[in-house]
Amino acid sequence: MSYVLKVSNISKQYDEYSSEIKRVLRWFGFDFKPLISHYILKNITFSLAQGEAIAIVGENGAGKSTLLKIIANTLKPNSGTVDIKGRVSAILELGMGFHPDMTGRENVYHSAGLMGFSKKQIDDVIEHIEDFAEVGEYFDQPVRTYSSGMQVRVAFSVATAYRPEVLIIDEALSVGDIYFQHKSFARIREFQQLGTTLILVSHDRNTIQAICNRVLLLQDGYIIKDGEAEEVMDFYNALIADKENQTIEQTNVNGEVQTISGNKKAILKSVKLLDMAQRPIQYVNISDKVTLNVTIEVKQDIEQMVVGYLIKDKLGQDIFGTNTFYHDKVLYDLKAGDIIDYSFDFDMNIGVGSYSISIAAHALEHHINENYIWVDKAIVFQVVNSNKKEFVGLSWIEPEIKVKNETR
Repeated sequence: MSYVLKVSNISKQYDEYSSEIKRVLRWFGFDFKPLISHYILKNITFSLAQGEAIAIVGENGAGKSTLLKIIANTLKPNSGTVDIKGRVSAILELGMGFHPDMTGRENVYHSAGLMGFSKKQIDDVIEHIEDFAEVGEYFDQPVRTYSSGMQVRVAFSVATAYRPEVLIIDEALSVGDIYFQHKSFARIREFQQLGTTLILVSHDRNTIQAICNRVLLLQDGYIIKDGEAEEVMDFYNALIADKENQTIEQTNVNGEVQTISGNKKAILKSVKLLDMAQRPIQYVNISDKVTLNVTIEVKQDIEQMVVGYLIKDKLGQDIFGTNTFYHDKVLYDLKAGDIIDYSFDFDMNIGVGSYSISIAAHALEHHINENYIWVDKAIVFQVVNSNKKEFVGLSWIEPEIKVKNETR
């Protein structure tokens, strides 16, 4: 498969010297050794095909933004190469380098000029940029009067005025308002359909899994995981929750990659989805009442335990999740050997499709607070529609419809 972007053995380091004069003299060939070398990226290699959408994730300091800057050619690597076939458009930081004393319109001409567009090309799309940004009279006001969301509106409008071969977005859209986020992602999907390759840095799992088919996970400057979006995001979620123990397992269960993590102070003994007659089920009718039965076995004495579940659709996007912390059902002073049985009763008011349920047991409100056990895809089930009217979407919200003919 031909590539649009090929990153080969990229490394980036920052050196500290005993004095700045030694750093400068190195530029002229003097061989002064740095006191410390900080490696931000180490031998990063990957390639992207036309139309592919990839997310780059990792904790703060993993090297995500540095990698994007190198791809966008605003930062040079110490070694390695980046080969891009076509034009790159990037939103790497809030405001895209806008000058605060220039107006939005003036900054559009300045930024688009730096991107390589002629004045004529900018003239051709300036009205379109203004309309898409929707900042009104502020378009002709100094950028220093803008809110952060307004800066994102103008920056995104400039970056996408012409469809690029590669579009890079680094967290910027998370600053914007919900309306503009929807508008922006609609444009991103339109570009994808036309063949634009997308590189996204975001902490929003649902956004990543909605628009990206692949995820790179960076840690300490290395790519430690490169694969299908849901699989890598499950691994990353476990990695965050399990910093101390690093006990993460990924196994194939019935064709699905299941991620298990935790310190195993408690374990998942069993999980069942039951109908109202307490019979195990794999197929559920829309709006049927069900019971999720979860049995946890305590392996070591623990001060407190919270148990929760998360329903995800076939794309791995979160549909609904809750836990016993939010329902004032926290258990305290549990002893090794205790076996706790939980029953979660609810109506299956979700749309037709395939779903999975993840189970977690942890100390406090979230699973990042001492993760005892986390099991992704602990159970998989199907929702079918045999007794409801047809509808679209992920939620069953039955309407009461009244029709009144005002003309008679």
